[in-house]
This record gives sequence, C-alpha cells and structure tokens, in this order.
Amino acid sequence: MGAKKHPFYRLVVADSRSPRDGRFIEHLGYYDPMTDPVKVSIDVAKVERWLQQGAQPSEAARSLLKREGILERRAEKSTDKA
Repeated sequence: MGAKKHPFYRLVVADSRSPRDGRFIEHLGYYDPMTDPVKVSIDVAKVERWLQQGAQPSEAARSLLKREGILERRAEKSTDKA
C-alpha cells in the first residue's frame, strides 16, 4: 500500500497459497512508518482469535506484534494455564 516514497502497510490474514498482494481473508490493522510518532493500529481481539485458530504470523508481522506487546500477552496467558 502507499505511494512512492511513502509506504503504508496493512496487517491482514491471508492464505499462504495466495499471492503476496492478492486476496486476503480479514484486515487486522495497519502500520504507517512515515508519521512521527509511528502510527500502529491493530485489533488485538481479532489477532488473538486467529492465533488461537493456528494462524502463523510472517516474520514482519511477528516483529510488529512483539513491538506492540501482543505476542508477550499471549505468552503470559499460556504460561498462566500451566
């Protein structure tokens, strides 16, 4: 997404067999690195639901989720159950 020299990224759920910029299942949020401070908006409930269903985040998505503290919260919940 975005324009020349102004990137804008969407966080989506997509089938691994779909093309990179192809069809996606659900829109989870966005990341705009060009603003100061950086704008990040992620629907945490949707992300957690997809992760519980077995979705695997890409490396870029994983780093963004860690940065926002979503993956740490999920790890804490799983250790509390044990």
